Amino acid sequence: MKGKAAIFTRPGDPFEIVEFTVPDPEPGAIIIKVHMANICGSDVHTWHGDQRLFGKGPWILGHESTGTVYKMGPGVNVDSRGEPLKEGDRVAYQYFRPCGRCYQCAEGNGLACTNLFISGYFPAQGPRYFNGAYGEYFYLQPGMSVFKVPDEVPDQVIAPLNCALSQVTFGLHKAHIKFGDSVVIQGAGGLGLNAAALAKEMGAGTVIAIDQEEERLKLAKDFGADFTIDIKQYESPRDRISKVKALVGRQGADILLELVGLPEVVGEGINMLRAGGTYVWIGNINLGRKTEIAPASVVMGGKQIIGVALYESWVIPRLLTYLKKNLHKYPYEKVISDTFKLSEINEAFRAAHSREVTRASILME
Repeated sequence: MKGKAAIFTRPGDPFEIVEFTVPDPEPGAIIIKVHMANICGSDVHTWHGDQRLFGKGPWILGHESTGTVYKMGPGVNVDSRGEPLKEGDRVAYQYFRPCGRCYQCAEGNGLACTNLFISGYFPAQGPRYFNGAYGEYFYLQPGMSVFKVPDEVPDQVIAPLNCALSQVTFGLHKAHIKFGDSVVIQGAGGLGLNAAALAKEMGAGTVIAIDQEEERLKLAKDFGADFTIDIKQYESPRDRISKVKALVGRQGADILLELVGLPEVVGEGINMLRAGGTYVWIGNINLGRKTEIAPASVVMGGKQIIGVALYESWVIPRLLTYLKKNLHKYPYEKVISDTFKLSEINEAFRAAHSREVTRASILME
């Protein structure tokens, strides 16, 4: 049995569609038949050469996906919550796995694991060739959480769950969001739209989304944002800071989420935040890119900065329940704005890079 995958060799080179043998899963592993795999902002950074990959390629990129159980390894008969699991079941799953054998893991902080496996960042080598999302199959390693998906929730809503939706949910959890808090979201792409709805559902009194794309800002309103700030209208950081404070009060916002991935927005974000507020950094994942900030503005204001790159596994089943309940409350089907075939992956990445789309997704043929 063979399956197709899109191979990445180096920035600037096009993806190549190749075939690999689909392996038998080892004990505790599951072979996933992938239905949809989204192009996350981090994938675009990797494609562009701004992200570090491990080992010597080629690589199968991608991590934000969903599919069905194709084959289960010995010892697998339930999901990560003990629900019966069988071939053909639709599932949502983690795309990373801590090693369990380093200092950070021993300290109970697996999300900071120094030997972390992350889907799409390691070479496609046998027998686990399918270790990224842009293939017809995905090798879910032992220890990677997996959960059955409610029948009512379609693939296009589930596909962003294991990254975009889970990351911002965990970020808001780490920020200890409270009833009535004001939340400012920098970047209204896939993560930002999900963040607007989640902030509202978690009790935010005021949600503000900042972006430069008119369509994204309109969609942010549909996802619960009370106000939007168009960067093309408020061109300078000072203008945007003033506008935020005009909307939430002179003290500034309670919580900020950085989801745009540009270091230069961090300085203005700190100045939008009230004394004692919390700033969650999620989007800035490009190693080596820098910006200048005034540390005193954080120290003297007692402000908190939290970096969030991943999430704990409990987030996924709670979000599955949330999506089932709120499926028609927010236009989740619009988060993925454009779909492409696996054979069209180069076109899909060009569209995602140019920001022509909110979220592009690859449909397996």
